[in-house]
Amino acid sequence: MSLPRTGVAEVVVPLLVRDLTPTDLPACTWSGSTAHLMQVERELVRAAAGDVDYLALCTPADVPVAIGGIDYQVTASAGTLWQLAVLPALQSCGLGTMLIRAAEDRIRSRGLHRAELAVEESNPRARALYERLGYLAHGRRPDAWDVQAPDGSLLRYETMCTLMHKDLP
Repeated sequence: MSLPRTGVAEVVVPLLVRDLTPTDLPACTWSGSTAHLMQVERELVRAAAGDVDYLALCTPADVPVAIGGIDYQVTASAGTLWQLAVLPALQSCGLGTMLIRAAEDRIRSRGLHRAELAVEESNPRARALYERLGYLAHGRRPDAWDVQAPDGSLLRYETMCTLMHKDLP
């Protein structure tokens, strides 16, 4: 392949959406701290029980480049998207859109017709993506979770989130 003078070329790579597995976690360190990955591992136990789906968007080498969960226990009539993450070097390339559409398909496959999520108010890029995909804001709520400090200790992170939903036809 020869590159144009600008040194930029387009490469098209097929991607596969599948269930995330515990063996994927070492390849997902880009998605968060060790504490975060331990939480994802616990969620995979819930996935095995059918309470959640945890998806991986993978390259042809079967390496996850986007991951995210759908919790069916938060609201009886909806799937709640959470822990959505895209490999930082590939953000703004459409992977988040692909992951969210796959999650919406999973929700529909369970006979549900509504997707919900909470987005941090300090993350306007994510909110803009959700709005482009048809999600509507309907409220706010504080949220908090533990994050790992550089020294390995756990700190409590507190934030305000906008609640959003989308009806799935």
